[in-house]
Amino acid sequence: MQYLFIALLAFLVPDESIYNDSITLQGIDIVSSLKESTADKEKPYSSTIISRKQIEERHITSLKELSSIAPNFYQPDYGSRMTSSIYVRGFGSRIDNPVIGMNIDEAPVMNKNNYDFELFDISDIEIIRGAQSTLYGRNTAAGTINIRTLSPLNFQGKRFTLEYGTANTIRVKASHYAAPTDKFGWSASIHYNHSDGFFTNSYNGRKCDGGDNFATRLRTQYLWGDGWSMDNSFSIGYTDEGGYAYRFYDKATGRLMPVNYNDDCSYRRLGISDGFTIKYNLPRLTLSSTTGYSYTDDRMRIDNDFLPQSYFTLGQYQREHSLTQEFMAKSKNSGKINWLAGLFAFYKHQNLSAPVLFKEEGIKSLILDNANKGLQTAFPGNELQFDSDRFLINDKFKTPTYGASLYGQASYDSDHWNVTAGVRIDHEKSTMDYNSYSMINFRVYPMMEGYLPLNTVFKGDNSIDATEIMPKVSLTYKHSKGSIYTSVAKGYKAGGFNTQLFSDILQSRMRSDLMGKFGVHLDDAPVYDDASATTYRPEESWNYEAGTHLSPLNDGSLNISATLFLIDCKNQQLTVFPEGMTTGRMMSNAGESRSYGAEISMDYTYGRLRIDGSYGYTHAEFRTYRSGLNDYSGKYLPLAPRETASANISYRLPVNEQFAKHLMLNIGWSGTGRIYWDEGNTLSQPFYSLLSASISWEKGHCGASLWGKNILDEEYKAFYFVSMQHPFFSLGKSRQIGVSLHYNL
Repeated sequence: MQYLFIALLAFLVPDESIYNDSITLQGIDIVSSLKESTADKEKPYSSTIISRKQIEERHITSLKELSSIAPNFYQPDYGSRMTSSIYVRGFGSRIDNPVIGMNIDEAPVMNKNNYDFELFDISDIEIIRGAQSTLYGRNTAAGTINIRTLSPLNFQGKRFTLEYGTANTIRVKASHYAAPTDKFGWSASIHYNHSDGFFTNSYNGRKCDGGDNFATRLRTQYLWGDGWSMDNSFSIGYTDEGGYAYRFYDKATGRLMPVNYNDDCSYRRLGISDGFTIKYNLPRLTLSSTTGYSYTDDRMRIDNDFLPQSYFTLGQYQREHSLTQEFMAKSKNSGKINWLAGLFAFYKHQNLSAPVLFKEEGIKSLILDNANKGLQTAFPGNELQFDSDRFLINDKFKTPTYGASLYGQASYDSDHWNVTAGVRIDHEKSTMDYNSYSMINFRVYPMMEGYLPLNTVFKGDNSIDATEIMPKVSLTYKHSKGSIYTSVAKGYKAGGFNTQLFSDILQSRMRSDLMGKFGVHLDDAPVYDDASATTYRPEESWNYEAGTHLSPLNDGSLNISATLFLIDCKNQQLTVFPEGMTTGRMMSNAGESRSYGAEISMDYTYGRLRIDGSYGYTHAEFRTYRSGLNDYSGKYLPLAPRETASANISYRLPVNEQFAKHLMLNIGWSGTGRIYWDEGNTLSQPFYSLLSASISWEKGHCGASLWGKNILDEEYKAFYFVSMQHPFFSLGKSRQIGVSLHYNL
């Protein structure tokens, strides 16, 4: 909490520095990317960069609001901040490992649960699409997101923002950036926001998705001479919110019912992270070390049937420590041959508890009804009974994971050609210690008058390991107006464990143990002797890409990027809900898939006018996928949009200087769809459009903005799933209107 007080005190202290974020410093550059040094128009991949100015003018507060702005990038807004599913070029993941990585100030984010956080004081966001595993490693099969926070060496001043909007949404941001010398800078920032929520739970008449978020960040940068530099970014974030506004879908009538559940749905997260980078600059070489640490303590509680009946609830309590270390050496692009090489290692340890509490309806429908079908065949007139209307299954897991990798990349650069080749060798191992147990008293009535205890335990350990080799090669032709490139790269997404399946496993073992006491065998109840069925293998893909980056006008006012891509994926990981009235879900290696498509983006500046636009098309389908009796080969991959599109116009209105320094009008449009919700492509969300707008006024140190999101109040579906044979949808947020005031010194 000391950083909160530092930020508040610093904001109150006068500062003579100028509000400027383009200061040129003498010495060493410590704010640019360590791994990317090629000019934007010569990069052999497809990427979108969103600047600080664009983030603030468009009032972008989370990555989910970048959906469709970056072509073929889609992060639906549903559930809670824990549900950070991202889909790129048709591929994505609802649970466990993501298809796209994230780095904040060079340090990787190791847990997908932390991907959704409040964006404040961000310098820029770069979304790279296509396999990036050679340089960035695990879980970057579809790309990586590089987030850079505001640097105190590039910006000095004080910033304060107060914002109010729909759903009683309040945001307060305060920060102080200082550079006492040209070699040392520090900053302290705090952020708080509250919302009452957008969706009402009809069971109690209350908003179900409101909450509070708090974050603070402290960053220090130091150039201490003789080629040495240091950069440290420390942050704390806390979230306490509701969510999971899921609506039952009546297939018979096609009606979408209101949110209506009777038990608590909430999410709470404490996150602490630190990224520490040291650079040493030699005449022809840069050496760097990046150390990252993060701690996550989160708690999810949900009414897992999402109905007003008392079936069952689920809790997920997680504590995770992760540590990463990367050493890298890179040449300084001083000749025709340039290279970089690195060593990366990580360790993370997760303690997870996932209790499942069955209630009246759940005990009857999910346990007793199934058990009595077999029991009454052998003992007519008898029925199984429990002595309680509550039944708890405790699932506890310890999952340490560690890995190491070596990587290297070399390029040959001539006047018009660049050839780049690289490879990464990665090995990781993960172990799961599991302890799943339950106890309940039962009787078979009237055969038994008294109750007997039934203890069921499923305990043991399991491990998985994998070695992956990720090569890449690219060829770029450079000319005065831009470049043309082609590339081939391999990506992979790590394997793991299906911890959410353990409640089903214990139920099955309990039924088998119980019926075994009476000599009854249930043919439809699989018995698990170990946890091998809960593992899934890594996902591998090959990404083939050809594209161009062009600046056809001599003044550089027009920039165009276009890409064609083809992705072949093996052992694709998909979230599967087991058939029948089951409670768990699992990740399965579905088979083989293929995705191909195109992306185009442009930006044009003419005087006071700036226009940005993008379009992405993806045709992603299963090549081979059989699930039970169903063959989904040739079907579109679910949950990812076929098309994304966006357009944004910013115009600085001519005004009298006595009235304003500038008056900015911003109008944005985005479109997404069609999205198929299930593997059989029986349900889908048609293409839908969202319109946003803002007008910003600034004079001197003060500014104000009136803004709106989804201002036409478009209704659209953001998510779909099936649980216990019940289908559910989640809707996108309705119209949002707000006003923002800021003061900068």
